[in-house]
Amino acid sequence: MSAAPGRLTENSGSPAQWHRVLTLLADVSLFIGTRTVWTQAATHRLALAAVISVCYASILVSGVLALTVRRARSLARLDLVVLLTAIALAFCNWALNHGGGDEAVLTTQAARDMVAGHPMYGQAWPWLFHAKGIALTPTMDGGYDFTYGYPPLAPLLTAPLLWLGHGGAPATAASTLALVAATVVLWRMLPVAWRSTATTVCLGFGFLPTYARQGYPAIPALALLLPVVVGWPRLGRGGRLGASGIARAACLGAACAAQQLPWFVMPFLLAGIYAVRRGELGGRAASLIVLRILGIAAATWLLINAYFLVHEPGPWLGGIALPLTQGAVVHGQGLVGISLYFTHGSDRLDWYGHASMLLAAALLALFVLFVRRLGPAATVLPWCAFYLATRSQDGYYLMMTPLWFAAAITVPLSDFGQAWQPRPRWLRGRRRRPALAGAMVLLVLPALVSATLAVTGRPPLRMDVTAARRAAAHSLSALTVRVTNTGSGPLTPHYMLTTGQGMSRYWSLERGPATIPAHTTATVELRAPSGRFALPVKKSTRVRLRAFTATPQTLSTLDVRPAELGRQG
Repeated sequence: MSAAPGRLTENSGSPAQWHRVLTLLADVSLFIGTRTVWTQAATHRLALAAVISVCYASILVSGVLALTVRRARSLARLDLVVLLTAIALAFCNWALNHGGGDEAVLTTQAARDMVAGHPMYGQAWPWLFHAKGIALTPTMDGGYDFTYGYPPLAPLLTAPLLWLGHGGAPATAASTLALVAATVVLWRMLPVAWRSTATTVCLGFGFLPTYARQGYPAIPALALLLPVVVGWPRLGRGGRLGASGIARAACLGAACAAQQLPWFVMPFLLAGIYAVRRGELGGRAASLIVLRILGIAAATWLLINAYFLVHEPGPWLGGIALPLTQGAVVHGQGLVGISLYFTHGSDRLDWYGHASMLLAAALLALFVLFVRRLGPAATVLPWCAFYLATRSQDGYYLMMTPLWFAAAITVPLSDFGQAWQPRPRWLRGRRRRPALAGAMVLLVLPALVSATLAVTGRPPLRMDVTAARRAAAHSLSALTVRVTNTGSGPLTPHYMLTTGQGMSRYWSLERGPATIPAHTTATVELRAPSGRFALPVKKSTRVRLRAFTATPQTLSTLDVRPAELGRQG
């Protein structure tokens, strides 16, 4: 009796229905953003428009074939066609949009200075941000970060591509090539029926190619992490790494030399490998395996960083630690949004950072305690801590989502069935479950308390706009603000007006004290950046006057109605 169509399996020679669905999803995902690219190309790059039109035909034909081919091998070949179509579209998109953003221009400039023999770290390049569309990163002390703040692998990869031109094009090309290479490697490493998932999550949805075209160093880091996380609990099985294990350990070290995000996932992977190997081989052999992996990763990391460690050790150390020390203004979609958008600020912003680090430590401890249950989530858990951070941007989660899928496909829960879990005496016996529940609460509680302190903080400055001078009908040139410091210590505020979710440039202090003592009131006159600040046309747009202080980190906000901002001067 023949099998029903919905029950056909790969073993019978016919593709499983879920394999067809995955292929079709990968195919359909290529429609996302393609019309916009075609519209761009049709106006001034007709050759690219023709290529994109061929890709449209490929998508349509692949959709038909995904539902009609009879053999599993034919569907596997179709997966390759879909992958090649996605790669072609990624390169077409880069050819039309390769200028990049602030990450790209900083990486390219760092590569240029490195090639020229100049220091790469600790150098400010403010002129890079004069170009349109290059975002600034304001800091809590009233300044901006114009320096390169990542490990050196991205500039090293960008250096051979400097011939592509000025701006951020070399860095965006390096990131796009890294993403395409990572997609191909992941596609090849996954089981045959799951390969189209690599096309979908890396190139199909569109957000990862967008980050690559912005020149984010996290994309090369992701590319190097992908081969590491595919089947990662099997690293060191039988007490041997083998050539594949050595290469993957080197990729882990190289990923940590590309960007800081891999620093957060590495402890989870090493802890998981130790637990699985200890359950298989015992503690001593497991320790030796983890030490070998760590040694190879550290040697790779040091090799990539060696030149900078020798020639500019101080600036290099400050540069790679910059995201943790720069004091950038709060921003993101996480818990910090309460202080940014739903209240008028907080005098305890530092506690968001404390909460994030405490949660990261708690999640790692919970992972070790419950590795048999949490093992497959090793590639997801580290990013949960960023939800509490002062910079909780969704890019931290989005750019690492291919790791989630790679683990979901190749790291089943059964891999951790015999993994070692630490169980001290007080976590065993009759009251084991209440003790484990209590341990979970105790581990997470410090992070929750810190987050609560941050959220419940009150704005230390009370502000009132007493006068405004307009440069034109819909723009401001100056503001006069009465500021009262309700806190217990002196504060040095830095002011800006914002009209959306992001930050803008600081207003300069024309008159009035820079530092306001505790429990005193002062009047300050502020000058708009570049002499004018455009007011929103829509009356529903919220205009906020924000005041940041660096020591301690605080935010005070005043909602302002555009109609109340004075008369034209």
